[in-house]
Amino acid sequence: MKFKFFSSLLAILASFPMLCLGLQAKEAVKAAVVVKQPELRVDSTPVSEAKAPMIASYADVVEPVQRAVVSVYSKKIVRERYVANPLLRQFFGDMPDQQRERKEEGLGSGVIISPDGYILTNNHVVEGADELKVSLTDDREFIAKVIGTDPKTDIAVIKIEATSLPTVVLADSDLLRVGDVVFAVGNPLGVGQTVTMGIVSAKGRNQLGLLDSGYESFIQTDAAINMGNSGGALVDAKGRLIGINSAIISTTRGSIGLGFAIPINLASTVLKSLIATGTVTRGYLGIAADTVSAEDTESLGLPRGAHGAMVTDVTPDSPAGKAKIERGDVILAYNNRPFVSWEELRLMIAETPPGSKVKLKISRSSTVTNVDVTLDTLDEKPNELIPGVDVSPLTDELRLHMRIPARVDGLLIKSVDKDSPYAEVLAPEFLIVQIDREYVTDLASAKAALTPGRHLLYVYYRGAFRVARIDVK
Repeated sequence: MKFKFFSSLLAILASFPMLCLGLQAKEAVKAAVVVKQPELRVDSTPVSEAKAPMIASYADVVEPVQRAVVSVYSKKIVRERYVANPLLRQFFGDMPDQQRERKEEGLGSGVIISPDGYILTNNHVVEGADELKVSLTDDREFIAKVIGTDPKTDIAVIKIEATSLPTVVLADSDLLRVGDVVFAVGNPLGVGQTVTMGIVSAKGRNQLGLLDSGYESFIQTDAAINMGNSGGALVDAKGRLIGINSAIISTTRGSIGLGFAIPINLASTVLKSLIATGTVTRGYLGIAADTVSAEDTESLGLPRGAHGAMVTDVTPDSPAGKAKIERGDVILAYNNRPFVSWEELRLMIAETPPGSKVKLKISRSSTVTNVDVTLDTLDEKPNELIPGVDVSPLTDELRLHMRIPARVDGLLIKSVDKDSPYAEVLAPEFLIVQIDREYVTDLASAKAALTPGRHLLYVYYRGAFRVARIDVK
């Protein structure tokens, strides 16, 4: 369960038939390996279309859902690096850093969405796990494998080898209304499966800082959510899945009525991509923007009460740049869909498959026009040198802060994921000076040097040079 405390709140040539045949053969192979998507049961009607009579019990609604909600137990080995004592190095030479291991166990929940064992849960429930075990309500237990994860939405898909499993029906979360009755189902605090009741308190919550540079569009609910509820089901009064419980905001580390769930429409889009490819590809427009405030409308020549996003920057050669979008343009609608904030538009762009042609309604100098743009693919890891290793150029500020001499230059390692295959060799604040005796100072040259195979990296770290050996797959 993630928390946020209030102190930090929130082109192919036709003259070459053999080439054509080769490409056709490749496409045939691709078609042959397409992963079969699970058959999802979907009911997209509103939860209520008229006034409902008084209901004394929701047991018949909740009971089928309970059978489809599982507990997810994770185990992982955490490896911690300890730098050798500098005093000992004076006597015994360049002593290697030491490592210690410890085991961590975690608990979360999940929702079965297909009879053959696909389960939706949170990324943070399974992240870094060396083993996953799923427990069903009938006391059966299975070892699960991770199909794919998406930290940007905190969604993960895991799978168990079983058949004829109970499943939930998916609703259309876009039709939710504030005030709709909802139920949260999961295993909070390991006490066993629990159902709590509340209402939809708000929709489209973003800018909460719950996901690091991620895509936030949460359903807020006052149904009690606690540790262990993560990855569990948020269902409506018809027992249909409307969200995946993900986070709370609390001053007490317990539920105070501020729970947040990922809308099932967003989760199911990520689900399909993860099952098909194991990854999520997102649309890319190439702009930065700010939400248009009420105070901005007059100066921008917009009618009172207008909503949109004002473009503050355009990346050269991006889809937006090629479409002649400019700073100061105000985007009012995306594919004829209005939106309220830049965060909402950003999510809409990200959810659109790369290569799609979209229509933007733009206001420029009080003149409204429609612009067609073909989206590109978003690079989610622009600073990644090798898997799990992010780097940056060595700036004057970084050089001064880290006390790196002027004679030393290179590419600075900013972070290394604990799950990176290079975590035992490379560490943050390593300055990569040479790769196979060739000096490097930028990401492009370093990437070009790290071809598949074994490489020697000459690095500078805390006043000393050392050699790091890595194998690039």
